[in-house]
Amino acid sequence: MTATTGTDDSRDDRHDRHDRHDRHDRHGRDDRDELARRLPPATGFALPPGRHEHHRERLMNLIDHDTAAARERTANRGPARPRLLRPSFLAPAITLALAGVLVAGYSAPGGPDLPVRADGGAPASERAGDARPVALVLDRISDAAARSGEGPVGDDQFVYVRSQVQASDLTSGKLVTGPLAEREIWYAQKPGPQKKLGYIRQDGETLPINAELGDTDGTREGLHRPTYRWLAALPTDPRRLLDHLTALTPKDEGQEHAQAVFENIGHLIGETVLPPETAAALYKAAALIPGVSDAPGAVDALGRHGVGIAREDTRFSTRSEWVFDPEGLAFLGSRTFLTEDTGIGAKGTLLDAEAVLKRAVVDKGGVRPQD
Repeated sequence: MTATTGTDDSRDDRHDRHDRHDRHDRHGRDDRDELARRLPPATGFALPPGRHEHHRERLMNLIDHDTAAARERTANRGPARPRLLRPSFLAPAITLALAGVLVAGYSAPGGPDLPVRADGGAPASERAGDARPVALVLDRISDAAARSGEGPVGDDQFVYVRSQVQASDLTSGKLVTGPLAEREIWYAQKPGPQKKLGYIRQDGETLPINAELGDTDGTREGLHRPTYRWLAALPTDPRRLLDHLTALTPKDEGQEHAQAVFENIGHLIGETVLPPETAAALYKAAALIPGVSDAPGAVDALGRHGVGIAREDTRFSTRSEWVFDPEGLAFLGSRTFLTEDTGIGAKGTLLDAEAVLKRAVVDKGGVRPQD
């Protein structure tokens, strides 16, 4: 009987291990599918046929490996937070794994060496010795934005944005910061579906920005193609504007929806020319998002210090910061970094950072304002 029982127990143990392995495999596939859905479409940069899928598949394999290792490490420590890297938000029409698997984002000079502040970005009203609610800071920024005069922009013109950026390469399975590079983008403003959305110049090449993958008839203006005309039609009441942008922002399993909305607003203020009324409303809308805080000591990709606004996504262990000029409160740049150790990088590792150097309205795509 003892031998028979032992055989049955061994069989049961093998069965349990097999079940756990199957569950891990299914969870890995679920994570893989989820990240594949989140990855921005490869558009506009004319890689050889098949290279986009090659890079995408390689990133999926890296994530599978990292996910399995993370589960093995935490098997006896209870549930863990998701370790999948969510690409930082950029307009999907312009993001791409450039010649390798690039996280859709940048990292500031010094990358991982930039520390996460000890105060953790707690709301200003909660920190001793500083009673400024973040809403007051954003109100000041809103008032400054309402006085800006960058627009209007005609339907046949282009919004030009020149920035300093860095990319994080994930081909090794770890985030590796590349060199600082200049990037120029010309966003077309034509209304209606468009197959050519503008141009991007980086690393000595100027390439067209094509419509989003799947938009066979062209990409319409909207959250992913925010033209001046579309921005001017947004609600200017902060609460209505926040509700509208929240409805437009897809829910992403794992990521806090409020963080996705915050990042979308960050894209709008960083990569467009905003109508003054819309700009003012966006900052007041951001103040209504739960978890938004001020960020003393925030810096952009060039290390420029300024007034900081931040929000932390506790599910993805990331923190996004916006930086504004301390004098005129104009937007300087942004950065996003890890807030705890993960399989792809240590706490403090940057996922993305940028420093905006110039914005302008031009009549022809690919032509600099001074040209």
